[in-house]
Amino acid sequence: MISELANRIFDQVIADYHVHDAIDHPVENPYDSSSLEHLLYLKCWIDTAQWHMEDVVRNPDIDPREGLYWKRRIDRQNQERTDMVEYIDGYYLQKFEGVTPLAGAKVNTESPAWAIDRLSILALKIYHMTQETKREDVSHAHLESCQTKLNILLEQRKDLSKSIDELLSDIESGNKYMKVYKQMKMYNDPNLNPVLYGVKK
Repeated sequence: MISELANRIFDQVIADYHVHDAIDHPVENPYDSSSLEHLLYLKCWIDTAQWHMEDVVRNPDIDPREGLYWKRRIDRQNQERTDMVEYIDGYYLQKFEGVTPLAGAKVNTESPAWAIDRLSILALKIYHMTQETKREDVSHAHLESCQTKLNILLEQRKDLSKSIDELLSDIESGNKYMKVYKQMKMYNDPNLNPVLYGVKK
């Protein structure tokens, strides 16, 4: 099942990242560059680095110039995240290109890769919420609250994992079919963002 593989790799990535816990530490992807595992590892590494960028930029005492620097890095990182989702969807489009949808087959509200994207973010939430349950400098009420949230996140991962596996099984059997739309983000495109191409609104 893809969810078992993805969850294992996502947990591996987060553990690998926190060995150095540095946003700019180079990624050392252990998987063959032509494999799905390679894409999943890189996808979660991008998400993990962005998670920590988001922490940095929310420092209330951050210098505005530094805040702008991080905001622009987050924008670039988010574009990389979107690109990686599209690469993973490309993998599945190729994998299922020979499948003929059955009569009455339906399209899902989101593609497999965008569902996997949510699974990657869940892995990060679970890791960091688990860390909160281990703190010794907070109240018992804080620990209880975080444990309750962690339990919900774990249940959510279980449900989402099952849904992803069922979606891919349905696509493989022809009961559903993939229809992927490019995100077509406009804010980073110098031909589509009025501020970048110099036209005032």
